[in-house]
Amino acid sequence: MPRHALILAVLACATTGCDRLRSDPEAVAIQIGAERFTVEVAANDATRIQGLKGVTEIEPSGGMIFIFPNSQVRSFWMPDCLVDIDVMFLDPQGRVTAVHTMRVETAQGADEARSAYEQRLKRYSSVYPAQFAVEFRAGTLGRLGVAVDTKIPLDVARLKAVAR
Repeated sequence: MPRHALILAVLACATTGCDRLRSDPEAVAIQIGAERFTVEVAANDATRIQGLKGVTEIEPSGGMIFIFPNSQVRSFWMPDCLVDIDVMFLDPQGRVTAVHTMRVETAQGADEARSAYEQRLKRYSSVYPAQFAVEFRAGTLGRLGVAVDTKIPLDVARLKAVAR
């Protein structure tokens, strides 16, 4: 590596916190019963807002985990989503607070204002305070028997550490 590139890399690490970046997972493994899932991580506002919008298929062993910096009652919705999705909300200890199958909504109409479109979308609530939400292919949570009060084994300390 040329000396000036090395200096720039060191400066970038000093200003952005390379250790923190290295510790932020892009995906995490979640074990539910006998099944293992590798789910993408959404741990900041941009990735949480994007979610699974525009995805045309969720792999049977895939999904996404949303990590929030705090625990509160949350609600999800399906703007611009193209596939049905199962979601489970988890409290800070990894206990399920709610399970829903979110259905694809009718697309925004050509003459429909964005605000009107977003207002008509169904909301799916965590019911109780949740710090995590995990989305899977529709039908997964029912097949696995996941219900309210199910404990999902997660490294919650590590996950909480990457939330922004």
